[in-house]
Amino acid sequence: MSHGPYPSPDPSDPYRQHQAGTPYDQPFAGGAPHPGGDVAPGPMPVYGGTPQTGGWQAPAEAYGAEPPLTTIGDITITRTEVITPSGRFPIKGSTWNVADMTHQHETIPAYAIVLAILFFLFCLLGLLFLLIKERRITGGIQVTAQGGGVVHSTMIPARDPSTMMQVMQSVNYARSLAAMP
Repeated sequence: MSHGPYPSPDPSDPYRQHQAGTPYDQPFAGGAPHPGGDVAPGPMPVYGGTPQTGGWQAPAEAYGAEPPLTTIGDITITRTEVITPSGRFPIKGSTWNVADMTHQHETIPAYAIVLAILFFLFCLLGLLFLLIKERRITGGIQVTAQGGGVVHSTMIPARDPSTMMQVMQSVNYARSLAAMP
């Protein structure tokens, strides 16, 4: 039986895609993805009370008895560990860096230009529509976690000005866990 591009199951691998003792030709319980691509019926995994969708997530068995406290992009933080796609390492003594790579642009929206032209023809007050500005934030916030010989970086897209505050709150929480004795 060929398993395709998937490595052979290793019980010591915390990121394995299967449950121990489950052959590749049988579906998994609980909605876990099967290496063959099909998904067994079952509830969506729920961590912290809300269903997790999109992005990389460590399998539930990778957490062991510790539930995740927070996530920053694809970095999951438990009470004692940091779990990333690059590997896992203890949170104690870990280093966290944040780089703000966002850009703010101000432009005059198209509707303001159209209104300025229309109202300029009827009255001179139409030029006031050119004072309307639209602010757009592009780019992202890069978070790098380092510890135990593992370095992982993730980019979080900036949707609005509050994104940076939310990311900094999570990183400061991780830093406080890293500094605990």
